[in-house]
Amino acid sequence: MKRILEYFKYDIWRVMKPDAYHGAGKSGPFFEGWYYKLVSKDGSSRLSIIPGVYVGKKESDSHAFIQVIDGVKEKSTYINYPHSEFSFREGLLDITVGKSNFKNDRMSLDINDGGFSIKGDLSFKSLTPWPVRSASPGIMGWYAWVPGMECYHGVVSMDHRIQGALKYNGANVDFSGGKGYIEKDWGQSMPRAWVWMQSNHFGEPGISLTASIADIPFGAFSFDGFIAGFLYKNNLYRFATYTGAKLKDVRISDKNVFFQLQDKHHRLAIHGERSRGSSLQAPTTRQMDRRIMETLSAVIEVELARLDPTRLIYQGTGKFAGLEVVGDLDIR
Repeated sequence: MKRILEYFKYDIWRVMKPDAYHGAGKSGPFFEGWYYKLVSKDGSSRLSIIPGVYVGKKESDSHAFIQVIDGVKEKSTYINYPHSEFSFREGLLDITVGKSNFKNDRMSLDINDGGFSIKGDLSFKSLTPWPVRSASPGIMGWYAWVPGMECYHGVVSMDHRIQGALKYNGANVDFSGGKGYIEKDWGQSMPRAWVWMQSNHFGEPGISLTASIADIPFGAFSFDGFIAGFLYKNNLYRFATYTGAKLKDVRISDKNVFFQLQDKHHRLAIHGERSRGSSLQAPTTRQMDRRIMETLSAVIEVELARLDPTRLIYQGTGKFAGLEVVGDLDIR
């Protein structure tokens, strides 16, 4: 009941602003993190920058953080900040962690921690956010209105261009002409198990895929929730539990991930080739003490077809893909 009252007090208006900070007034455990993926024009530099905050049950457990994934060197760095060094502007994606600032259309980095340094300014052009409507406020659909869920998800931009450069551990890295992607998560904890894939580096510009399957607790039960969005020729094809789509096939091995989604009109088949990655810190109800593996070097094959009449809409391969396989999914 306490969480429901907190939801109605603080969160109703925030549902329509999935990119903004949702943690004002929250008691722990609570986390929120934004995921900025950066790929240079030639793909030789691939970074993900994850600013966020963790609110613990005890004040001493609360802190802010910036996590940096180097997808080429397959290394990750976690920088811990006092909780007091996290600030935000209400109703906007405008957060500050330490000396670094993050918005939906830019970031300014100033990190110097124990020999690790990254500094510079990047701007993001032609953002493509997941549509937000009252009946379906973002990628969560109507589930975004359900209070007390373990984890919520948002997509700030499926695809955009990057301008600017960073000085990364003493080396100048130019991201101008590159591509970016931004998403976020918030809630009490990440799911027990999930698969996540994302790429916007296909054979032609303007194509982007994000897709995930997770074990979703719901009261005394749980269910296999899934969300996939495929952006192609300015159309966002959506397949999700809340759209009535079906998970037709799932196969996960040490080398590959395959799943097929289908609704009344379309079929989306996704095949990801797994590769080595970096170890990241993820939230639990205790702390940011869970280790997961993520790569920024996976390859994803996508096939989108219309069912009646059968017609292939798109078939192609995305590179520099993000991919996570966490826990054991027991698909029912």
